[in-house]
Amino acid sequence: MSMKRIHFRRRTVLLAALALLAVLFVVIVLASSRWRMGRIDLTSDQLYTLTPGTVHIVEGLHAPLRLTLYFSSHATRDLPQLRSYEQRVAEMLQEMVARAHGRLRLQIVDPVPYSDDETSAEGYGLSPINGGTNGERVFFGLVGSTLPSNVDADSDGEEHLPKNVQAIPLFDPSRETFLEYDIAKLLYELDQPSKPHIGVISSLPVQGNPVIGEEPWTVMRQLAQQFDVRTLDPSRLTRIDGDIKALLVIHPKHLPADALYAIDQYVLGGGHLVVFVDPVAEMDNTPFIDSNGVTDDHNSNLPRLFQAWGVQYDPQKVVLDRSRALRIELADNSSSSHPAMLGLGQQELNHDDVTTASLQRVNVSSVGYFDLAPGTASRLQPLMQSTTDAEVVSSQRVRESLNNPAELLDNYKPDNTHYVIAARVRGQFPSAFPERSNEKGYVGQATGNAEVILVGDTDLLSDRLWVSYAQSLLGQPQLSAIANNGDLITNIADNLSGSSALLSIHGRVSSQRPFTRVLALQSAADQKFLAKKQELQRELAVTRTRLSELQPAKTASHGDSASPEQRAEIEQFLQRQLAINKELRDVQHQFNAEIDALGLRLKFINIVLIPVLVVMVGLLYGWRRSHRNRRRL
Repeated sequence: MSMKRIHFRRRTVLLAALALLAVLFVVIVLASSRWRMGRIDLTSDQLYTLTPGTVHIVEGLHAPLRLTLYFSSHATRDLPQLRSYEQRVAEMLQEMVARAHGRLRLQIVDPVPYSDDETSAEGYGLSPINGGTNGERVFFGLVGSTLPSNVDADSDGEEHLPKNVQAIPLFDPSRETFLEYDIAKLLYELDQPSKPHIGVISSLPVQGNPVIGEEPWTVMRQLAQQFDVRTLDPSRLTRIDGDIKALLVIHPKHLPADALYAIDQYVLGGGHLVVFVDPVAEMDNTPFIDSNGVTDDHNSNLPRLFQAWGVQYDPQKVVLDRSRALRIELADNSSSSHPAMLGLGQQELNHDDVTTASLQRVNVSSVGYFDLAPGTASRLQPLMQSTTDAEVVSSQRVRESLNNPAELLDNYKPDNTHYVIAARVRGQFPSAFPERSNEKGYVGQATGNAEVILVGDTDLLSDRLWVSYAQSLLGQPQLSAIANNGDLITNIADNLSGSSALLSIHGRVSSQRPFTRVLALQSAADQKFLAKKQELQRELAVTRTRLSELQPAKTASHGDSASPEQRAEIEQFLQRQLAINKELRDVQHQFNAEIDALGLRLKFINIVLIPVLVVMVGLLYGWRRSHRNRRRL
């Protein structure tokens, strides 16, 4: 066989292989765009990988859902950070749609001003923000709706009306770490046929008294808007139904053994519990000494359950914090700081937990604190805590100082400790009732990690700490929140009433990755040139002041009668002003010189060096292959 025929045959095979590769590439691209084939998340924090809890919720959707992302693309042309975050939101939604087996449909809408889409966004309760291009309002929210079960989410069927609608009014970039949780929670709630049931056990009059016309506390009225709230009688409680998604135990005093056992088994069986205890419950209206001479200190505790969960709590201890003391009005119309009544701000709230991340302030009064018992395997995650300027005193001292809270500051000695006022406690809790192991349905230990939320205050639920009343024009009472106490309770109930999959979704890292090298260079440049820049700016200010003094004199003399010395001085200051401005520009240039050099190096590496290396490797590979072929021939 001739050499020419061999080369021709090899060339034919090579061209055919290239054509086949091109066809395969096109087929793979089209198939992946249509069916979203497997992808690899190469980000360091797995930003584009859904957590198992979200996957469980999305893949288990029962009803077809439609999601509409409203984003004012036209109005955000000059807001690159918001546009970048919208891409992050859209990509996460698309990933959920790909996992939903056709049960989710996503539509992205740009609600331009004065359009039907803008009217629709407002009608769904989305919250616009100002500051868009040409002063336009910016919408950036999500609306989810449940469609009839006989309608496929992928169908266009716009004529079908949604059965249930819920919305995320605004995607706030500052809340990006909880983006996945917020969307998964929306999907979970849309997929539920009715309001979640939550139970309440309370020795305080949180539900009011209809007989005397006393309304429920505001926080309970808020809960009733989102949940089916059931009041449970502890004297008759022997079992807590499984349909109770979350149980609120408020100020537990003298609970019967059967009620404690019911709570114990509820938690071990996977129930979600919130306990509000208090060393001094100021809303407790029972007498301190009853007709039988029994003393009631108005405190509450769950010692048997706390011991089983590995929690330490002393109902006779109150946390003072003078740096967060609220100012109150006294009976004599004077005011005083009350170190037992605290206004906890953002620094005292856990911004890595979904229940407290978006809160600004929570007011509490006469609070207790929690800790873990030595040797326990449980884990405690603080939700609210004091500052290090806190001190622990006896509850009796606090009660004796109700009329004169300034006495609590006498001999004040801070403990330099953050006291945990509210926390999540997780662990494989054992039962607090091992003696009942022979009873039917007894659970001796939690199969997985059980979780409870503990709050060392009950007064934070009362209106007096977070609600302000005003009279409206129509004579109706107008409520306004002066703190986020109500939001805290709603967030906790919202969080715990979801599925275990929803609870497993924790805050993710932000996709906004800082340029650490650039920030370090800027910091070094600031330290290096700041003094010189400030010196030049001061000299420039003095020069301008002197010129402003000389210029009127020059004008008054019409220039011709000014003395040569005066004209020379003016000219000298003008030249110095120009020189200072030039020096300031040089300093500013030096500010950015190293950053510009870094940018040039990166451009050289990406644009020149990497392509050159790729070409050289290709040429070397081709030379070696041709050299090997010639040797074979």
